[in-house]
Amino acid sequence: MEKIKMTTPLVEMDGDEMTRILWKMIKDELILPFVDLKTEYYDLGLVKRDETRDQITKDAAEANKKYGVAVKCATITPNAKRMDEYKLHEMWKSPNGTIRSILDGTVFRTPITIPSIHPVVKNWEQPITIARHAYGDVYKSVELRVEEEGVAKLVFEGKSGKKEEVVIHEFKGAGVLQGMHNLDKSIRSFAHSCFKFAIDTKQDLWFSTKDTISKKYDAQFREIFEEVYEKEYKAEFEKLGIEYFYTLIDDAVARVIRSKGGFIWACKNYDGDVMSDMVSTAFGSLAMMTSVLVSPDGNYEYEAAHGTVTRHYYKYLKGEETSTNPMATIFAWSGALRKRGEKDGIKELMNFADQLEGACFDTLNEGIATKDLVNLMEGVTPKAVNSNDFIGAIRERLEKRLA
Repeated sequence: MEKIKMTTPLVEMDGDEMTRILWKMIKDELILPFVDLKTEYYDLGLVKRDETRDQITKDAAEANKKYGVAVKCATITPNAKRMDEYKLHEMWKSPNGTIRSILDGTVFRTPITIPSIHPVVKNWEQPITIARHAYGDVYKSVELRVEEEGVAKLVFEGKSGKKEEVVIHEFKGAGVLQGMHNLDKSIRSFAHSCFKFAIDTKQDLWFSTKDTISKKYDAQFREIFEEVYEKEYKAEFEKLGIEYFYTLIDDAVARVIRSKGGFIWACKNYDGDVMSDMVSTAFGSLAMMTSVLVSPDGNYEYEAAHGTVTRHYYKYLKGEETSTNPMATIFAWSGALRKRGEKDGIKELMNFADQLEGACFDTLNEGIATKDLVNLMEGVTPKAVNSNDFIGAIRERLEKRLA
């Protein structure tokens, strides 16, 4: 068959470790045979980020703004161990955090569900979408390690000359400090994204913070959401028969567990990071969750919600066979290709994305799966295969669908 033509490039952000290996396999087997792929390529592997002093991450984010659609592989956020392992010049910040700070917006994460895998929470009947704020908090925080007795202060010096100062803590010995921030503009964009997504998908929207403890920081989120809802979205919500409500995050967790699913749960940046892992695991696997960053000015970045699968990568380096689940990475590609097709008016590209996802479901519904899913499957006779064979099985079914 003739390859599907593209007119505008995707921004392609390569990554690290086992997901980098899968990235190439997915491109070679599931994309390049069928699509005349156009991408502007950025290597966000840790080695290249260190070589460029992380400039390549910023360049990739700016390219995303230029072209509108990006697809990103999972990447390493280094810790002290990684500093030694990769001989890094610096303990670089999360590339996801850097990209999200430049693009702003909201990350929407939804489990990929199949009939043969039932959620651990038995009453969950429909997927729960996590709407995660994509700017600030701990991902743009600054930190200090203090070694002696002293006073730590939070100081703001206004452009007008006004100065505000509060004592954080009077240290009697060694300790640690962290300062983080957020912006009204970004919180407001987050609120608009969540309300619009709820209207588009006709789902209830829940929002949770801890404003009883954080009476200024978290309370600002609650107040902006409330204001935006009352002024701009309440009438539409009532017309559609959907609900918006705010609650404390500890109450939200209890409500989520008791719920039947089928709603959007909006969370601050770190809360969303943690809760999306909980939700995806409860629905089956971290590798079975879509993730897309939607910016206020209409840019999209599709990625896998999980990490770089380090344990499998070390096995791979030893020449051992691995059964790593590529579903979230495949769905990052299909999501980006579909959105590129939407933006450029290429129906063939949109259809290809649909058929690629359909081929994934065909494969899993026949019981062909990676090892992380085999013990979870019911009602089929599962067969565990390695990553290469799993992607090969998807290709067979994709070719049938396209034929």
